[in-house]
Amino acid sequence: MYDNDPFSIWLGIDRVEVGIGRCVLRMQVTKDMLNGFAIAHGGITYSLADSCLAFASNSHGIQAVSVETSISHTRPVKEGDHLTATATELERSKRFGRYDVRVADQDNKTVALFRGTVFRTGKPWFPELTPSEE
Repeated sequence: MYDNDPFSIWLGIDRVEVGIGRCVLRMQVTKDMLNGFAIAHGGITYSLADSCLAFASNSHGIQAVSVETSISHTRPVKEGDHLTATATELERSKRFGRYDVRVADQDNKTVALFRGTVFRTGKPWFPELTPSEE
């Protein structure tokens, strides 16, 4: 999935961990990501969290797409900051999943809290393998 995700690659996102219902991603904030206040544009933490949601929610082998997301920006992010996003699956059914994503800086201070709901399409990523469904 990552190899076919030019946006995540362009942001410089590194995959730290991708497991069933969980994901950890990292990236560094560059000057190009700053707004007129010399802090990271809110879309940067949103994009990192959204990618983390995507990898976690698709980790069950069924294609999932976001249907609702929200984010709270809790601290400013500056050039050079190293961000880590951690997605945790809260609940999952045959058709929907809910996830929390915490974005923290290099000092492990929370800079954003993101929540996402995904629709699970039922379409397997690898049709030759049959993932277990609950």
